[in-house]
Amino acid sequence: MKKLLAILVAALPAMAQLPEYYKTVDRVIWVVGDAGRVTEAWDKTGLLKVVKRTDVNAKMEFRGRPTAAKARMVSGWLGDLRVDWIQPDGTQGAFAEFLKKRGDGAFAILHRTPGMEAFNQEIERLRGLGVALLQRGNNAGAEYAYFDTAPEGRFVLGLICGGEDSGAAPQEHKINQIAFAAHDFEPISAYWQKLGFPRMAITHAGLHDVKYRGQPVDIQQDMGWYRFGKVPYEWILPVKGPNIFDDHMRTRGEGLQHLGHPVPDMDRAIAEWGQAGYSVTQSGAWGEAGKKGSGRFAYIDTEKIGGMALELLWNFRE
Repeated sequence: MKKLLAILVAALPAMAQLPEYYKTVDRVIWVVGDAGRVTEAWDKTGLLKVVKRTDVNAKMEFRGRPTAAKARMVSGWLGDLRVDWIQPDGTQGAFAEFLKKRGDGAFAILHRTPGMEAFNQEIERLRGLGVALLQRGNNAGAEYAYFDTAPEGRFVLGLICGGEDSGAAPQEHKINQIAFAAHDFEPISAYWQKLGFPRMAITHAGLHDVKYRGQPVDIQQDMGWYRFGKVPYEWILPVKGPNIFDDHMRTRGEGLQHLGHPVPDMDRAIAEWGQAGYSVTQSGAWGEAGKKGSGRFAYIDTEKIGGMALELLWNFRE
């Protein structure tokens, strides 16, 4: 039996070879109840550059059955991350299902295939690994596929092929992290590893001077990392103390929780967000202050404009 298991484990990487295009994120699909309100609020923060607003009336296949759905879509750049905000109109399809179950929030991460052959090959590769299609369709010349990965992987994996070129990403602001909250890393890591992704690297965060909603707290949390692509994925597992990650999971469930945004001056950035009407929900530091490898973080309560927090990040530079 041990010999058989060793053979199966050795064969797994070949069975689940990960295509190169997974190393880049084409866009994040963000489902909201009011796309106009949410994107207007983000626009006022100075981080959003809207590219296009459209009304979508599309035919699709949802959970293996033909259907049609209407939606309002706002496409743009949040920093240098391409985002499509989707406001579903009705009860049909994956977007409406997500909104009803979880409320506003990031729904899927899409990766761009180099052509339709690669697009279809990946659908078949994942199908062979037991991953079903959640939804597939075409919008404005772009073919897309969403996979039913959220139950075990905690977010929807998606592909896109074709469509209009949205131009170059703005250079002024950056999104340097896509982050998730979870209760247990091991089953999530095992699931994505089965699909060809690398094993999640797990560390324990050494944080200090932490405040939760303005009050000093003693917290502990484990961190999971996927650094195989250009934008790191950070997973957070709260271990001790009150924290915004447990808050998020109680109301919206596990999955996408915040985006990381580097700033040159933390105190100034916090003050500017405060003047704009946003507060810090959790903050703190890591490392030894004033030394290489140290830094500060502050989470801004942008969940009230779309269900995703924004983490300001400052790293010490000698």
